[in-house]
Amino acid sequence: MPTPDVPPLLTARQRLLLTLRRKRRTSGFWFGLAIELIWPLVMVFTRLGWKGGQHIPPTGGVLIAANHVSGCDPIYDTAFVIAHRRMPRYLAKSELWTVPIVRSVLGKGQHIPVYRDSARAMDAFRGAVEALERGEVVVFYPEATYTADPDGWPMKAKNGIGRIAVQSGVPVIPLANWGTQEVLSPKGKVGLFKRVSLVAGPPVDLSEFVGKPRTRSNLDAATATIMSAITGLVADVRGEEPPELAYDPARKPLAG
Repeated sequence: MPTPDVPPLLTARQRLLLTLRRKRRTSGFWFGLAIELIWPLVMVFTRLGWKGGQHIPPTGGVLIAANHVSGCDPIYDTAFVIAHRRMPRYLAKSELWTVPIVRSVLGKGQHIPVYRDSARAMDAFRGAVEALERGEVVVFYPEATYTADPDGWPMKAKNGIGRIAVQSGVPVIPLANWGTQEVLSPKGKVGLFKRVSLVAGPPVDLSEFVGKPRTRSNLDAATATIMSAITGLVADVRGEEPPELAYDPARKPLAG
């Protein structure tokens, strides 16, 4: 079994310096306030380690593609991105825009609503591409929900990430989360002082898809390439071999 490639824990000095020097501008008041309130909880009550932040370009549009194992993933992904001097924007389900305080956090933070199963479903993709063209960092969870894989591995993703990546042409940075499911499990169980690891990798090579028609097969292939990079990072952190075939939530179970 491979040895886990776990990033070293942040020291107390590193946490203090990150708190003092982290990115604050362009967050918007309400998103910025949310970050200020949550940041101490992340830094104090988690055994946090990360690496690979040098892969995030200092300027220009960038798409960060991350696995999804917990409802608190955006909290830690936000901390990782702003600690490396960028401000993340997220795609979030449109229903959240109906909640008063949450609506302010999302709207003023320039996040992007996702209208699922409606005539406006493509608005999110256009919004993401427009944000990338403005030079923003957009964080995307290709699986669209927590992984349903019984062992927590990234599952087969929808091809939205491939569509955005190919259309925008910006760097796609894979990001692995592991340990957040111990901080907040999908069932709502909370844990303190758990180890959380975040590891970013180099940009995914999507050159073979440049100039090709945006057919479903090409977008599926681009998405699979991105998910392979994410899964590889998760495997390194866990020190385990991933399954040969990613869990597919649309696949019908065998009768028996």
